[in-house]
Amino acid sequence: MQPLGGEKFLDFGLLKSLSRTTRLPPEDVWFAGEPVRYYYGGHLMTTLLARLAATPPRYAYNLALAGFYASLVTAAYDLAGAVADERAGSPRVAGLVAVFFVGVASNLVTAGRFVLGALPSPLRESVARAVADRTRYTVGEALSGLGTFSYWDASRVIPGTINEFPLFAWLNGDLHAHMMGTPFLLLAAALGFSYYRTSAARRTRRRVLVFAAVPVLAGMQVIVDTWSFPSVFGLAFLAVTFAPADPWTLLPRFVSARVDAAGDSLAAELRRVVGAALVVAVAGVVAAPLVGSFLLGAGGGREVALLAAGERSSLGALALVHGAFLLAFYAYLFDRLRVERISALLVALAVLAAVSFVHDAAVLLAVGPLLVVGWVALRMDRPVGYETVLVVAGAGLVTLVEFVYVKEQAGPLRMNTVFKTYMQVWVLWGTAMGAVLPAFVRWPGGVSVPSETSRYLRTAFAVALVLSTALYAGLALSAHVEGGRAGGPTLDATAFVEREHPDEAPAIRRLDRLSGQPNMISAPATHRYPGPGGSAPAPPGMYSWNSSPAASLTGIPTVAGWHHEVGYRGTEAYLSRVRDVDAIYTGRTDRRMALLETYDVVYVWVGPAERARYGDVSFENTAGVEVFYETDAVTIYRVT
Repeated sequence: MQPLGGEKFLDFGLLKSLSRTTRLPPEDVWFAGEPVRYYYGGHLMTTLLARLAATPPRYAYNLALAGFYASLVTAAYDLAGAVADERAGSPRVAGLVAVFFVGVASNLVTAGRFVLGALPSPLRESVARAVADRTRYTVGEALSGLGTFSYWDASRVIPGTINEFPLFAWLNGDLHAHMMGTPFLLLAAALGFSYYRTSAARRTRRRVLVFAAVPVLAGMQVIVDTWSFPSVFGLAFLAVTFAPADPWTLLPRFVSARVDAAGDSLAAELRRVVGAALVVAVAGVVAAPLVGSFLLGAGGGREVALLAAGERSSLGALALVHGAFLLAFYAYLFDRLRVERISALLVALAVLAAVSFVHDAAVLLAVGPLLVVGWVALRMDRPVGYETVLVVAGAGLVTLVEFVYVKEQAGPLRMNTVFKTYMQVWVLWGTAMGAVLPAFVRWPGGVSVPSETSRYLRTAFAVALVLSTALYAGLALSAHVEGGRAGGPTLDATAFVEREHPDEAPAIRRLDRLSGQPNMISAPATHRYPGPGGSAPAPPGMYSWNSSPAASLTGIPTVAGWHHEVGYRGTEAYLSRVRDVDAIYTGRTDRRMALLETYDVVYVWVGPAERARYGDVSFENTAGVEVFYETDAVTIYRVT
């Protein structure tokens, strides 16, 4: 674990707080005296397993990273294999392909740099300028080739967003909710598959899946990863919509009997969609007691807003992020359409293209056809299965975040919305690839070339997709191993403290030996200085060693920690505490003592971050405050 380039302090702080607490939700290590306002379910699972195995948090952190990754790829293997088996495919081949695309593959950024470097000079520069106009990269970055490769670059493609995929996330090493929620997202997909393949005659089983299993999973997922909580119901809706069984048969007979089953195909389709929506709404009502308190409390204070046209993703950026999946899915679905239906679909796709151009919505051109073609293939008599339900689910999520986003203070505009949603898309589409790609290679289709030639072409297509998405893994994993930290590999997530910060490590260890969760103060981890003297930047800020290390590494809560709390509490609530902490370190004695009492502060931390923000700080002549522990670098005071 290293504090730079991620939110490891947040995740480790949650583990430490949960290991100390006697109640839920745990106390916020960056907002002493208040419960955490964050989805902490995955961290709670980690803490419970650590307690059962008598494993300290410093080891549990890295073990949980490996454990959740293993859970994800195992779930992808099993689900893709089961889906392929239903379509008479090889479960093992499908599972291995899914494991690759979920756990190893990357987007096309790295392969694109390789191809760009091979182009003739004038063309290379023109393409680089075009890429720079449509992505977050500069011309120089686009032209830098693989010689300046960094694992980080492929996750920042679409301007104003974060475009992570599983391999990047686990290499980055944050034990974050959007990662820990992915195995349970696939569990929701597996519940959908179970419903999808259940015969219409087994109504009790179908009701148990929708009205019992889905709400319980949603109740857990809302605490593990609130961002994917709606997707649990979205997957249930698609499964109920596309399953052979009539959705209305799940509802009481006095309800379904009032619905007219007659009508043309369009009316029948609308009836099915409405029925599925009503069924999922009932499941949501059942889940309400399980999720309501969290959504109204820790998950509250957010609203959905419309995204301005100028903020939407370009076609080129979408292609770099999703291109490998899109190529495979379009090839797979169009391969299975009847010739007589293609003309009608082409008209629909032309309409999508026109709307995309008029409303500056490239997503309708890139992903919209997947929704149309996938829906048609599922509802008509095409040889597709649940893998196409996963394709439609991912396409819906990609389309959704181009028009709406969750308005919050955790990131500018839709940064967090795309960040947390794209991880879900990758997991769903990567699992679908397990069934799609082998089936595409096997399928003879209706092409005019000989079947043997067709098989060679399809195999070459699949190999090209694998190689283009594997290049990142080869470079990133080799760099990760070669760039290992001094002292060699270790399961101890806090080993870097002793090695890189030996002057402060003894004080942190002493604080960590305390029992319970007494409150402390330390320099707020923000560049804002809202106290007397104006708003000039002042250390330590976030994402550095000096960002509340004592609180995050021990679970002893500090009054004002990371600036992240603005996203959880609001600007004024956080900055009010920052002003009070500043006053404790720099104010008059009477004001200092009043604030120490207000926040029930027991320990005062004075280290490099505090001296950087406040100058030479001392409490030794303050009545009621005594030195608790002291080294050359750190002094810990105790309020008596």
